[in-house]
Amino acid sequence: MQERTKIKLVLFDLDGTLIDTAPDFLSSLNNVLSRHNKKKVTSSDIRTHISEGSSKLIKHAFKINDNDINFNKYKTEFLIEYKKNLTEKSKLFDGVEEVLKYLDDNKIIYGVVTNKYHEYADPIIESFHQLKNIKIVICPDDVKIAKPNPEGILLACKKLNVNPNETMFLGDHQNDILAGISAGVFVIGCLYGYSLSESSGKIYDCKYINNASEIISEINP
Repeated sequence: MQERTKIKLVLFDLDGTLIDTAPDFLSSLNNVLSRHNKKKVTSSDIRTHISEGSSKLIKHAFKINDNDINFNKYKTEFLIEYKKNLTEKSKLFDGVEEVLKYLDDNKIIYGVVTNKYHEYADPIIESFHQLKNIKIVICPDDVKIAKPNPEGILLACKKLNVNPNETMFLGDHQNDILAGISAGVFVIGCLYGYSLSESSGKIYDCKYINNASEIISEINP
């Protein structure tokens, strides 16, 4: 298990870690499915696929692969639809607001490192007044290789002038865990998110939490 040290920077993944974006993914996807007379999906149908990106959602919902003649059309339609609904139903996960207040009160800076592009990530983040003190948002637009490559995390550390060993990174997907471990930061896997499960603890050597509020006890113990 990683050793804890004094934390000066906390970095969050976005979808499934900081914000529950599943409701807006679901309604957008179902709008496109209905348009093509396809069977609608439920939240439980797509939840574990959200962190895999739009291509995975389309393949799963339409039951096709990326070689299908309609794949690109469906994906484009979905992205257009999703952009219309980015901030309709998404919400902060339970405990996140408490964590942000703690970070602000203790003058610990925080930011986001996500595999969601700026055109989607920025409007979502800006729609929450609770996130007004975020210092940095790193997206695939900013790096050569997205997570699981550690480049985004290391770039955030560099821009904020904080050493990786003084940084905590939280995510809900194996790519987050791998990126954090490679970056040399203290990693926390969020089991309340979309992709990780209790069995993940047997695979990845990091701390796991069931509610965002548990982050507080892991900071500067």
